[in-house]
Amino acid sequence: MPRRPRSAPGGYAYHVLNRAAGGATLFRSSKDFLAFQSLLLEAHERVPLPILSYCILSNHWHFVVLPPRGEDGQVTAFFRWLTHTHAMRWRTAHHSVGEGPVYQGRFKSFPVQADEHLLTVCRYAERNALSAGLVDRAVDWHWCSLWARERGPEELKKILSPWPVDRPRDWARHVQQPLTRRELERVELSLKRGRPLGDDDWTARAVRKLGLAHTVRREGRPSKRAEREA
Repeated sequence: MPRRPRSAPGGYAYHVLNRAAGGATLFRSSKDFLAFQSLLLEAHERVPLPILSYCILSNHWHFVVLPPRGEDGQVTAFFRWLTHTHAMRWRTAHHSVGEGPVYQGRFKSFPVQADEHLLTVCRYAERNALSAGLVDRAVDWHWCSLWARERGPEELKKILSPWPVDRPRDWARHVQQPLTRRELERVELSLKRGRPLGDDDWTARAVRKLGLAHTVRREGRPSKRAEREA
C-alpha cells in the first residue's frame, strides 16, 4: 500500500519526531551528540525553518517547529536533509556503511494548535530527558533547547525562534513539573495516531484542510455500513 503523501503547509506548528531503527542507540557519546548538533546548525543554514523547541535523546529526537505561511515545503526539506545526512555520516563515523537503515523510517510530524497546546508539546519535548531519568533537572540536559536557550552558545540560541504564544517567565520551572495525566494522554494519542493536537474545533478544521481524517477515525475494521457508503 503506498505511503500517504507528506502534508505540512506553512502557518501550522508541528511536533516532529524520528527514532532509530530497531531501538538502536544513535547517540552513544558526547561526540555523537555534538556531531548531530553541528549537523543541526548546517541544516538550519540550508533551510531556515523556525525551531521552537527540540530534545535529542540516545535513540530518538523531538522538534517543535513553525514554518511561515507560504513555506509549505520547509518541514519536509529540513528534516529530510537532516535525517538522510545524519544517517550517512553516522554510518561512516561508526564504520558500518551498508548495514541497513539508521532510522526506522521517515520522520513523523503532527500539527499543533498555537495556544496552550503548543506550550504542552514544548514542555513534553524539553522534559524528555527528565522523564527518561537521565537528569534530575530538565535544564541540565545539554542536548535540548531548554539548556540551549538558558545556557547554550550563541550559535544555538540563534536557531531558536520566538514563540507565537507567551512563554512563562519561569519556563524552566514550568518544564520541571510533570504533565497532567490528561495532557500526557493527549500528546501520546497524537503521537500514536498522527492526530492534530488542539481543541475540538481547531482539530476538525485541521483534519479537513490537511486531509487527516484517518487520524480521528475509530481504530479497527470499518462497519459494513461505512464500507457501503465509502
